[in-house]
Amino acid sequence: MNETETRLLIRGGTLVTPDGCFPGDVAIEDEAIVAVGAGLRMTESFNVLDARGCIVLPGLVDCHTHIKLDTGIYQTADDWEIGTRTAACGGITTVVDFATQFPGQTLKQAIENRWAEAEGKACIDYGLHCMITDLPRDREGELGDLVRMGVPSVKLYTTYRPNYYADDDMILRLLRDSASAGLLVTTHCENDALVTAATADLVARGQTAWRYHGRGRPALAEHEAIHRVLFLAQAAHAPVYIVHCSTGRSVELVRQAHGRGQMAFAETCIQYLLLDDSRYDGEHPEHFILQPPLRDKADNAALWRLIAEGAVSTIATDHCDYLLAQKTAVNDFIKTPGGLPGMETLLPLLYTYGVVEGRLTWDQLARLVAANPARIFGLYPRKGILAPRADADVVIFDPLGESTLEAGRLHNIAGYTPYEGMHVQGAVKMTISRGQVVFEDGQFVGTPGRGRFVAGEPFDPGRFQQQVA
Repeated sequence: MNETETRLLIRGGTLVTPDGCFPGDVAIEDEAIVAVGAGLRMTESFNVLDARGCIVLPGLVDCHTHIKLDTGIYQTADDWEIGTRTAACGGITTVVDFATQFPGQTLKQAIENRWAEAEGKACIDYGLHCMITDLPRDREGELGDLVRMGVPSVKLYTTYRPNYYADDDMILRLLRDSASAGLLVTTHCENDALVTAATADLVARGQTAWRYHGRGRPALAEHEAIHRVLFLAQAAHAPVYIVHCSTGRSVELVRQAHGRGQMAFAETCIQYLLLDDSRYDGEHPEHFILQPPLRDKADNAALWRLIAEGAVSTIATDHCDYLLAQKTAVNDFIKTPGGLPGMETLLPLLYTYGVVEGRLTWDQLARLVAANPARIFGLYPRKGILAPRADADVVIFDPLGESTLEAGRLHNIAGYTPYEGMHVQGAVKMTISRGQVVFEDGQFVGTPGRGRFVAGEPFDPGRFQQQVA
């Protein structure tokens, strides 16, 4: 199928919409959805795609990815073509990545640099958060530049001193100023002093091998930082989004903030639902170095329960495509880059361990990985929904069949997957990005450079109730 075929009729699938799941068709013309319903009658100019027996979803929106990541210490070996290709092969049609403000840069320059990196390479659409590392009191006006550039969210860190670390004064100031500017503050929450002390204790004992990684970043450090950030957000009368909650207690803290009338969003990631800290005692502990680290099985269960109760707003991947050679360079968790590849495996894992096991319905899944991230980051209703006038971002998922996840069959370049050997049911049959088929029957067929930056609308608390529904 080539790019000139701009009229598609997806016929006979089970559609996942905000109104529930029902048999029907989706008509696409040029880059937009033009009709959704049962028994659509279109002209012969529409190319019919048979979706009988399949689930038809809005394209996934992964709102936490790290494509071509440069931390100033480590760099992933991928680029925007490789990263967005990997996403498309997993049914993701929009990523929201990060533009890091490096020393000496303005926020505007940070965004422009990321645009230049993606230009000519991105295979699917993308949005951006701005990672703020240095914004003195006389430069808060730069926050308005972000809004005008279509970047409605910023990221702060309570750890990683001195590179990314923001102290409480900076966090409080940016919460206040961002709320006024129409920006949502997203926050990586770990108490830096507690992490530093725990790591120093392990170093003193000579316990720096990969297997000790989890002990260097205790759950208490995450809980304290979330509690503090929520307290500061309440004082600032500002909404806040907590990234990659790894424990049930982390999400409970966000839910308690709702009870106080705050607007706060909890994100978790697929790895915290399916993997646990026993992996650090396994054959390849280096495959599971990430921040925050994996927790115990009780937290896996608690997070699934909280998702079912509506306390989690989004599920993302925190995808980082570090090479296996980088992960295995030295058996020292302090010197090993943190992050896991995960975009291509997100949907089949959520289907297998969520929908099939009765933890999720299809409409809940679509809200968590499509509609909610699109709404929170200003992309809805252009993204995240099957509806007329939305972008024609569609996934056709075949629920039949079984397979075993293997790194050699995936499209990223890490050379490993943290889900190696895990059984999955079903598979992405086709991914459509703005009307173009980019993945079909196991093959990437997209076009590098066709992906566009999608400007997000300024964050408006009026769009939301206490929770994203």
